[in-house]
Amino acid sequence: MKIRNGGPDDIPDILALLDGAVAWLAGQGRTGQWGDQPFSTVPARVEHIEKYGRDPFLIRLAVDDEGRTVGSCVLSEDRGPYIPAVDERELYVRNLVTDRTRTGAGIGAALIADALDEARRRGIGLLRVDCYAGADRKLVGQYRALGFTESVSFEVEQPNGVWPGQVLEIRI
Repeated sequence: MKIRNGGPDDIPDILALLDGAVAWLAGQGRTGQWGDQPFSTVPARVEHIEKYGRDPFLIRLAVDDEGRTVGSCVLSEDRGPYIPAVDERELYVRNLVTDRTRTGAGIGAALIADALDEARRRGIGLLRVDCYAGADRKLVGQYRALGFTESVSFEVEQPNGVWPGQVLEIRI
């Protein structure tokens, strides 16, 4: 596996990874994070992901030996609109998704290590990410396993109820 920069032409691959993640979660009855409909069938979600193909975002892709995209990490120095600000410069993981058929292959860990390297390259001492914190908080646990610590919780009002989130961080 290698990690490379991505761009607008890679958006379909990112959407395919997100579709796979939604199907994987829904197959476990875990629809609180993203529901049960493929990402690529919801126009607002597609538009959101397409924005990652433009500045100020940096797309980093994990690619297997055959050239297939098996993971994506979108980075920005700007946090999402619902995330509490910090009083320092930060690099923010805006989206992280891996191929669910390769669970346990270290793709997410490699992408986070790459994000830490990017933060160091930019002279930034804080890497943050947010994630779904509902139900069993399993995703929060996965980020903790990657070296993040919990900082602040937040909620986002959605048409079908409140979406609970957790911000996590790594000091560099």
